[in-house]
Amino acid sequence: MILSEHLELGATCEKTDSAVRLTHIPTGIVVECQDSRSNIKNKARAETLLKAKIFDQEQEKLNKKRAEERKILIGSGDRSERIRTYNFPQGRVTDHRIGLTLYNLSEIMEGDITELIETLIQENAAKQKTNQ
Repeated sequence: MILSEHLELGATCEKTDSAVRLTHIPTGIVVECQDSRSNIKNKARAETLLKAKIFDQEQEKLNKKRAEERKILIGSGDRSERIRTYNFPQGRVTDHRIGLTLYNLSEIMEGDITELIETLIQENAAKQKTNQ
């Protein structure tokens, strides 16, 4: 679309219709350019600006999608995503993934984790059975 640019400088001044407005219909992005007195230069500049804005918008969408995927993979990192709690005053270990609480913290800290590992293996096997 060509816009009119009127100058109120007197009778000797010529009117130029050189301003350009481009609209990208799928995204609704609008760009105007009236930097030059040449319509061709303004149109070329407006096309360049429009391409840049569309590219920026697509990059923003892509970055947002990647951030969401990363958040799903990593998680939020808050305390609600804890895996295991070692409570030394009570001598207890709780694995929050499977809901197992053991009251033999000293043995677990010395390396006797067979009960914990066996329960995790059983829970993992049960999950894989339900997924098939």
